[in-house]
Amino acid sequence: MTEVPLLSVEDLEVHFPIRSGVLQRQVGLVKAVDGISFTIGRSETLSLVGESGCGKSTTGLALMGLVMPTGGRVRFEGREIKGFNRAALKDYRRRMQIVFQDPFSSLNPRQKVRDAIGAALDIHQVGSRAEREAEVAGLMERVGLRPDQAGHFPHQFSGGQRQRIGIARALALKPDIIVCDEPVSALDVSVQAQILNLLGDLQAELGVSYLFISHDLGVVEHISKRVAVMYLGKIVEIADKDAIFAAAIHPYTEMLIASEPTLDPRKRHTFSASSDDVPSAINKPAGCPFHTRCPLATDICKSAEPPLTARGDGHLVACHHR
Repeated sequence: MTEVPLLSVEDLEVHFPIRSGVLQRQVGLVKAVDGISFTIGRSETLSLVGESGCGKSTTGLALMGLVMPTGGRVRFEGREIKGFNRAALKDYRRRMQIVFQDPFSSLNPRQKVRDAIGAALDIHQVGSRAEREAEVAGLMERVGLRPDQAGHFPHQFSGGQRQRIGIARALALKPDIIVCDEPVSALDVSVQAQILNLLGDLQAELGVSYLFISHDLGVVEHISKRVAVMYLGKIVEIADKDAIFAAAIHPYTEMLIASEPTLDPRKRHTFSASSDDVPSAINKPAGCPFHTRCPLATDICKSAEPPLTARGDGHLVACHHR
């Protein structure tokens, strides 16, 4: 019997209307997320990678309900969340949390750390007041902070410590899945490693799943089990981490990997896009979204969008020529 994925996303769309004029009539659409599908299993890390503006963060926000999808289906443990009643939706929000990119702006500067971490416990009325205070202390200790710092304000912590606060806040309700939206991009490299190791330790200890959103392939290679590559609102390749980094198939994935900085003079960049200009999400090109930059593009790429097709061992690619 096939195990039901923890989270299943089918043809998800998030379009933002463009309005103009005195009457604010709609004159166009920004297709930030344009029909993507993927699954996340229990205790799994799926990384969503791509250039800035490809729709990664919007996908995470849509799964959290912080922006409203305009199409598609999201299923949690096999149940479509669109049909959830109020109680079921509250439970879903309890079991799915988020860690934001900027650890400072994601915290209320006037709120003490104990209140930031314990807010979710208060909202969901978890235990007594004393039990909630003890839980906050335990969470701080678990993420590498001292419980006696609970009365401090966010400005009294370093960037890495603030992100630990964000992680503790996300863990407060014992979620099944956490959306990590560029959680280390604002941190120094040495601190990035500490946070990544913390996330890995928490996953091993608690069995939590991650949707890890990033543009840094070095970070993605360290933490992922599977990788989904996004371009202009579409997923163009999904595979296990090892398959992506050892034998990428889609030209865009090859370009991303080749563009990663390296200190090894023997590893020269051999792939270059025919154009560095990314098309607008307002006026997307017909056919394959990558054809305007792809050195392999032919007439069929300009007229027909390639479907995401299985190439064996769970490797999915959307390309006419690979």
